[in-house]
Amino acid sequence: MEILSYLFFQNAILGTILVSFCCGILGTYIVSRRLVFISGGITHASFGGLGLGFFAGINPVITAIGFAVLSAFGVQWLSKKQAVREDSAIAVFWALGMAIGIISIFLTPGFTPSLTEFLFGNILTITYDDLAWFGGFTLLLIVFTILFLRKIIVIAFDREFAKVQNLPVAFIENIMMVFIAVSIVLTIRLIGLVLLMSVITLPQMISGVFYNDYKRIMVLSIIVCLIACITGLFASFYMNVPAGACIVFVLVIIYSICKLIGDLINRLIQIGRAHV
Repeated sequence: MEILSYLFFQNAILGTILVSFCCGILGTYIVSRRLVFISGGITHASFGGLGLGFFAGINPVITAIGFAVLSAFGVQWLSKKQAVREDSAIAVFWALGMAIGIISIFLTPGFTPSLTEFLFGNILTITYDDLAWFGGFTLLLIVFTILFLRKIIVIAFDREFAKVQNLPVAFIENIMMVFIAVSIVLTIRLIGLVLLMSVITLPQMISGVFYNDYKRIMVLSIIVCLIACITGLFASFYMNVPAGACIVFVLVIIYSICKLIGDLINRLIQIGRAHV
């Protein structure tokens, strides 16, 4: 346990806690609203912002956030205002972002060592400044979720009913989309662009085995994600492999075990009802 005395590992643990809260809260909304494909499109479209940041010589996180937010609203604009199918609109921004990112990186002189961190993740490189920005964002997300939780739940499950009830549907949807876009970019460097969507969706799949309630799924997702992140973090350190891959591997194992347990419980319940 002497590893806990190292500052970089302490920062990594704090980073996993923040990631768990963001993925647990936003992942539940994403899965409930069936926005997984949109989130995947934003994730890959943000690669264009990363490439532009490297090419322009500025912080790639800033350009990636701008690109991700614009892509999120661009998908909504094409699908709602231009009568384009949503999956087609996502594919446009997905491909556009990847193309711009690849072109920009190849045009960037020299070698970009930080690129691998964004592609595969390296939570051990998180700094105090990263934690400060990520912590402030997470706190803002938690406060917004607490204040608008009931409205978020109604919108997540029945958008048309929420409109009839005169709830601020457009406002909450837009704010949540911004939260999703920013969270994706802030988490990419820690988990990796390739595996990020698994961390957002797998905890909710695990929680959904046992619960159908939005609040319980959200809380359990945070706990599951935290367990997987810390376990994967220790495994990645000792195996000297990217933490994102270890975290996803742990999540898949947890899901497989929980799914078997859930199926066994349901089978026992059915057997008991049959005997009654």
